[in-house]
Amino acid sequence: MNTYTAVKNRILSLCEEKGISIYKLAMESAVPASTIKNILYGKSHNPGIVTLKMLCDGLGISLVDFFNTEEFANLEQEIR
Repeated sequence: MNTYTAVKNRILSLCEEKGISIYKLAMESAVPASTIKNILYGKSHNPGIVTLKMLCDGLGISLVDFFNTEEFANLEQEIR
């Protein structure tokens, strides 16, 4: 799995876990819904750390919590 897929999966699983929609996440995080959709649907493969921090704030978690998963711990090296 690559980093982009791990980020996308994490956002989707956190929204499901918290019972919120993409639009609710957009409102809570002050990140435009279009930006979130671009991340989730592949138009943006490299979301910035500030955007991820804002999404975490909207989800009520820290960046450490966001990245503290088996998916991120087991990512393959991107540069070969």
